Amino acid sequence: MALKTETFILNAGPQHPSTHGVFRMRLTLDGEVIQDVEPVFGYLHRGIEKLAEGLTYPQDIVFTDRLDYLASMTNNQAYVVAVEKLAGIQAPERAEYLRVIMAELMRISSHLMAVGFLLNDLGAFLTPLLYMYREREKILDLFDMVCGQRLTYNYMRIGGVSQDIPEEFIPALKKYIDSLPGFINEYEQLLATNEIVLIRTKNVGILTKESAINYSAAGPVLRGSGVKWDIRKADPYSVYERFKFEVPVGSVGDIYDRYRVRIEEMHQSIAIIRQAMEQLPQGEIQAKIPKVLRPPKGEAYGHIEGPKGELGFYLVSDGSTNPYRLHVRPPSLINLTALKELLVGVKIADAMAIFGSIDICVGEVDR
Repeated sequence: MALKTETFILNAGPQHPSTHGVFRMRLTLDGEVIQDVEPVFGYLHRGIEKLAEGLTYPQDIVFTDRLDYLASMTNNQAYVVAVEKLAGIQAPERAEYLRVIMAELMRISSHLMAVGFLLNDLGAFLTPLLYMYREREKILDLFDMVCGQRLTYNYMRIGGVSQDIPEEFIPALKKYIDSLPGFINEYEQLLATNEIVLIRTKNVGILTKESAINYSAAGPVLRGSGVKWDIRKADPYSVYERFKFEVPVGSVGDIYDRYRVRIEEMHQSIAIIRQAMEQLPQGEIQAKIPKVLRPPKGEAYGHIEGPKGELGFYLVSDGSTNPYRLHVRPPSLINLTALKELLVGVKIADAMAIFGSIDICVGEVDR
């Protein structure tokens, strides 16, 4: 005799500890199997894009820190790249090298958190995450040394950076970079052969290459599906064309591949930082720009390869001191568009692991 069953609705969030911020998933369940997913946005409504129209171009830099607050340095960088493109400004060479060093340290820091929280989502409560925090804290010490901040940095400037690095920065950075590969290998020994991690991540949450492209996914989510696309290579900005590094990709597009891509990208970031330290030139750290910046009428789109993928800023100028329009292309929001395809048909126990493997920050999700 066939049993008559009914689906039911379960709200995951907006305060669930695995939702990586205030984000809600409205799940339609048949027992433990997910039949439908409705992502619910809007709990973090900062209105940064509209607020930016009321402030000058330099004043808007502080807003970018609050988008992906786990990758504030790269948010600064993407915005100033867009403004410089709009206004025809070229930052000095030393400033560009400093931007690269800070951006790659930020990438390592963000990936450490992505891997740590993913393992937390898999049920490894706190211990692996605290290992990741240990190394992230050392990066925050370096940022503190440079700009006096540990979360929202406001370090990048239109035409350069706010200040030069202190004398003790490079020795401290070298010491950290020399030690970091050993710690990453330590994580690998603990995790890559862990039977539970492998069962929970391999062939779970598969996003095919075709789907990743169709959803306009970016970053480790895209590269985990086997698409070798990185803005630093595809459309080089700053001085990235001077460095030798590889673009890691996955083959299956599952949770494990997304995790592996982030681990490998940390090694590549280390290689970039080593080269940047060796090549770091002397000179100015700020271009001469007008005290009151009025870019000519027009529009510009500047983008970079952020830790979570392509981060872009679209700006429209009417010739005044404030942007006429500002729009952010946030990788967290774009990568979330694949969430329904990834979750329908899986059990709820895997839902949070799949969601965690996307690695979002809700600060840049809400519009």
